[in-house]
Amino acid sequence: MKRILMVLSLCVTVMGMGMGVAQGATSGAQQECEAQAAAKKLAGAAKTSFVGKCVKDASANGKAAQCEKAAADKKLAGAAKNSFIQKCVKTDAAADKAAQCEKAAADKKLAGAAKNSFVQKCVKTT
Repeated sequence: MKRILMVLSLCVTVMGMGMGVAQGATSGAQQECEAQAAAKKLAGAAKTSFVGKCVKDASANGKAAQCEKAAADKKLAGAAKNSFIQKCVKTDAAADKAAQCEKAAADKKLAGAAKNSFVQKCVKTT
């Protein structure tokens, strides 16, 4: 019985550490944006808006950097590189929207045609 409890405790600890790493990347951008807001002496709704936009921009910059690396790996240059990067970023954004809509449909426990309809409308409006 003690062994089972020790193993379960270890599993919970390891899972918690993994979640902390995933949240750490987001909270790192969050903390940086909060520091910038403090430097600008923002408060209330202005601070909330600034931090939200800042975190969103940081996420978009990360995607753009990934797309830039992919373009470099493909040895693209000039207009071909720019076109590839724009399409890459747009595709990533569309995939994120679709994933959010799929999650919302799952949360609502939709299935079949109702789920498909909901996801299509969600992607168009989001």
